[in-house]
Amino acid sequence: MRIAQVAPLYESVPSKHYGGTERVVSWLTEELVRRGHEVTLFASGDSRTSARLVSVCRSSLRTDPQCKDPLAYHMLMLEQVAKQADEFDIIHFHVDYLHFPISRRIRTPHVTTLHGRMDVPELVPMFQEFDGVPLISISIAQRQPLLFANWVGNVYHGLPADLLQFHPAAGKYLTFLGRLSPEKRPDRAIEIAKRCGIPLKIAAKIDRADREYFEARVKPLLDCSLVEYVGEISDGEKSDFLGNAFASLFPIDWPEPFGINMIEAMACGTPTIAFPCGSVPEIMSDGISGFIVKSVEEAIAAIDRVAQISRKACRREFERRFTAPRMTCEYLALYEAFAQPEPVFDQEFNLPGPKPGVTNTRVR
Repeated sequence: MRIAQVAPLYESVPSKHYGGTERVVSWLTEELVRRGHEVTLFASGDSRTSARLVSVCRSSLRTDPQCKDPLAYHMLMLEQVAKQADEFDIIHFHVDYLHFPISRRIRTPHVTTLHGRMDVPELVPMFQEFDGVPLISISIAQRQPLLFANWVGNVYHGLPADLLQFHPAAGKYLTFLGRLSPEKRPDRAIEIAKRCGIPLKIAAKIDRADREYFEARVKPLLDCSLVEYVGEISDGEKSDFLGNAFASLFPIDWPEPFGINMIEAMACGTPTIAFPCGSVPEIMSDGISGFIVKSVEEAIAAIDRVAQISRKACRREFERRFTAPRMTCEYLALYEAFAQPEPVFDQEFNLPGPKPGVTNTRVR
């Protein structure tokens, strides 16, 4: 198939450090190329891909000090997509809802994976207006605020099986990986580590929007010999960072759409202790890939039970449910369905929770 992947421009594809959406787009793009598909990637100029790269900006916009208006570059990119639309069998958008107006005006079949939170009041009238846009969720929980929207499939993220190395032996520290933001609750992670007396390593990005929160709420907590802030890390550093840990902490306090670091830890064989927000009950298998807890006290108690988790079983759970080939197969099923004159989808098949041996999309 001739497939276009349209990525955000804030980070390169894949991102050099933090950037979940861009990394997923990369994993999907490279697997599609490996399978012989003709893929065009619309992304920043510093992206690395085996697909044909089309870019309107020389580098990712988040780290470009000369970029004052990132929206302008996204508008230029979407215009390029529209001009080339007839060259593709399917266009796969990953840019939130920026493309909705042009998607009504192009003849090429298209789908949109939404990667963010949906519980924003302003989204309701917008999705009501664009109620015909075919949408793909990354968890069933993500859909809940907009159940009326045109959901045609649910595809969990997957990463390359060889990206992160399995570590059979448990380490002696805890990890926190992600963003230092209020909803990710690094303060909870620090409290858990301090009360357990176990070292905590924090590898995290600080967005400009979260700088005030970091300075006021997190930075004072770092003045402790048990807590080490190592900054942002690359994919190449994650294997040792996560794999050499005793457990990974995911103490979130928001409707997490997916949570890639849960499956990254899983790939390394490292159990995760997570709070049951958003997608967590779908992604985590309690007692296999870690423990789901409802409070700091339960998290502390779970630390004492981490040794009961088989790191081999944790890795097998990743291999069974969250690899890039599995993700790509499910997206291809959707692409092929939309290439038909009258695609029909069985939305009732997308039910909450993991289903061994069953994909998350089905076409009648």
